[in-house]
Amino acid sequence: MLTVETLHPSSLSAADAALWRSLAAEADGFANPLLGPEFAQAVGKVREDARVAVVRRAGEIVGFLPFHRRPGGLARPIGAPLSDYHGLVSRPEAGLRIADVLRAAEVSVFRYSGLVDPHGVFPASPDTDRTAYLIDLNGTTAEAYLEAVRAESPKKIKNYRRLDNKLDREVGAVRLVAGDMSRDAFNLLIDWKRDQLIRTGGHDFLRADWTRELMADLFTTRDGEMRGLMINLYAGDLLIGGHFGVRQGATYHPWIASTNPAMAAWSPGQIFFLRAIAAMPELGLTRYDLGPGHDHYKRAYGLRTFQIGEGAATAASVAGCVAHSVESVWTLAGAHGAGPVGQLRRRMDAIASTELTVIGRVRGFVEAVAARAQRARGEHTEA
Repeated sequence: MLTVETLHPSSLSAADAALWRSLAAEADGFANPLLGPEFAQAVGKVREDARVAVVRRAGEIVGFLPFHRRPGGLARPIGAPLSDYHGLVSRPEAGLRIADVLRAAEVSVFRYSGLVDPHGVFPASPDTDRTAYLIDLNGTTAEAYLEAVRAESPKKIKNYRRLDNKLDREVGAVRLVAGDMSRDAFNLLIDWKRDQLIRTGGHDFLRADWTRELMADLFTTRDGEMRGLMINLYAGDLLIGGHFGVRQGATYHPWIASTNPAMAAWSPGQIFFLRAIAAMPELGLTRYDLGPGHDHYKRAYGLRTFQIGEGAATAASVAGCVAHSVESVWTLAGAHGAGPVGQLRRRMDAIASTELTVIGRVRGFVEAVAARAQRARGEHTEA
């Protein structure tokens, strides 16, 4: 018999967390800090609606599904939109079906945008797959990896290295600082990212109190299985750009990739990547997980790719059937494509996941409409 106990992450016992960690270690697909109990517990410190469905069969724990319980029986991935990866971490032989788990957890629909599902708990949906990018040094050296990157784009890499040397000569000694603990640098990365989101018409997920609190908590964490890690690039004393995200073991997953807007002509993001890959062995990193999206620059460095799912799973219940009908309409309209409907749906999901008040969601929607209108005017002017 399948049963589900739904807990706030703070209520997980040490034994529960240890079992969750061991289940994640059994599948390569779950080898990311965002899929472990530490991330759920970190989010639980800043979100009261954080939950973990502890799934049991015949009294034995066989899986964990972390999520946010939202109004109307809706569940969203824990930490979304910061959780680039999510799923039900389970025993490989458990034979679970997400529809049964959701029904037992009293959830009608679970929307996801970065599903990792090595054990086939969710229905297959190849039409909604997204590509994630990974810098993986397992079985190779940083030097060999960089040579493979150069072989893929020789002219571009040659130019980036030229800019690196030029920056070093004309601005200041270029250096990478890993484990940078400068609060001023951290604040600058956040400010630059927010400016970029506003400039490009993206949703400012860093405006929400809980996202800033989560990042600040992780930034000051100095021990434990999972902690924040900031890697920055400087020219002399000038901050050029950097990444901030979470590290667990030999895996690093950045959330924030920001560059100094005044240094755009130097391609600081590209110089950063070349230096960061070279520094991975010294940092004890074998995986630099870039996640999905922004294919135009991640593709050049994340030579290993894998597919993650986007869509919705519904419960085996009456409410789940209703939710399935609604999701089917969205799918037919192109909600998982690259067109305007897909862009709108993803923007709405980002707003709904980030903004916890009606006022915040309304403001986000108004901003999304304004950004879309601005882009349309720009496209019309260029035409």
